[in-house]
Amino acid sequence: MLSYYFQGLMLGAALILPLGPQNAFVMNQGIRRQYHIMTAALCTLSDVLLICAGIFGGSALLMQSPWLMALVTWGGVVFLLWYGFGALKTAFGSNIELATAEALRQGRWRIVATMLAVTWLNPHVYLDTFVVLGSLGGQLDAEPKRWFALGTVSASFLWFFSLALLAAWLAPRLRTAQAQRVINTLVGVVMWFIAFQLAREGVRHMQGLFS
Repeated sequence: MLSYYFQGLMLGAALILPLGPQNAFVMNQGIRRQYHIMTAALCTLSDVLLICAGIFGGSALLMQSPWLMALVTWGGVVFLLWYGFGALKTAFGSNIELATAEALRQGRWRIVATMLAVTWLNPHVYLDTFVVLGSLGGQLDAEPKRWFALGTVSASFLWFFSLALLAAWLAPRLRTAQAQRVINTLVGVVMWFIAFQLAREGVRHMQGLFS
């Protein structure tokens, strides 16, 4: 059964490593050393719920409801555009130190709310967990399916906590104004790129609905 575990681990790692809203948020919280362990834990818990839902039957609901898929896609487009705008605004602002100081004053519950948004409003999360993992893991028998799910969950756990701790360790170098401009510019551009890709997919999906 370990072969199914490592299959899930490798596939989960391949899906989670590219830069996205979750990774960007965990990295930024680590750089600020602001509830970064809590953020990593909540991202991991969210992934556990989504992965289990996708592998153990949730994928069927999403795939059989084109309007739900469209809602998830366009909601994600709006959120990613907003998130990218915020990052670019910080990057090109006249006083990035002030913007960083204001971010450090955010309370715990605002951070939790933002974490939930970057996770549950991101359509790529549903595509990865419900479509990719759900289509592969859902075909397995009961015992291999559990090992496969455990492998993908392990990938999320290892990645989010490693990212948060590494970012916190490198914080003295990454918290400088120049580094923050580079990081926020990169995050903003990537978020807008993902948003435009999703918008293209959303347009094609809507054309299919009305054709």
